[in-house]
Amino acid sequence: MGPVSHEVGWLVVVILIEAAIIDGRQLRVPNWLTYHFLMGGLIFAFWKGGSPMLAWSAAGAVTGLFTLLPLYAIGGMGAGDVKLMAGMGAWIGPWMTLWAFVSTALVGAVMATVMIATSGALFHHLGMIQSIGREILVVRDPVLLSERAAERKPTMTLLPYGIPIAVGSIGYLAWAGLLF
Repeated sequence: MGPVSHEVGWLVVVILIEAAIIDGRQLRVPNWLTYHFLMGGLIFAFWKGGSPMLAWSAAGAVTGLFTLLPLYAIGGMGAGDVKLMAGMGAWIGPWMTLWAFVSTALVGAVMATVMIATSGALFHHLGMIQSIGREILVVRDPVLLSERAAERKPTMTLLPYGIPIAVGSIGYLAWAGLLF
């Protein structure tokens, strides 16, 4: 299991649930939550194990940051989601963060598919997915992709990604034995 205790696992679960509730209501994960989550993880790691644990925590934060940063860079999600993953990484380290991200991506894909299928505008959404995919392959400029995503945002059904982050990560933490 490594340096992550059950108590830390439950703390992460509580913060993720709080972030998911806020994101579901407001379509944003606030800085006051993500910054405290990140800083708390780094400080706790240093307190528990000095510089080696601080390095482990920082590696987890960077892992969390880089898992979602590409999608943020092209306008595919908000900065709060990226910072939430970084904060979680500071508490659970790089490898668990990477696997939590995989679980999050799977949950996000399922949720997006269900949202599209139940929207009543299946062909509209499939056309948008095709258009976005084509833009990513052809344009390749993150700034331009982000601008196009901002223009498209009012016509899209948005998925508050804090919810898939919470569901996928909590599921992974339970599977990894961190909660029980």
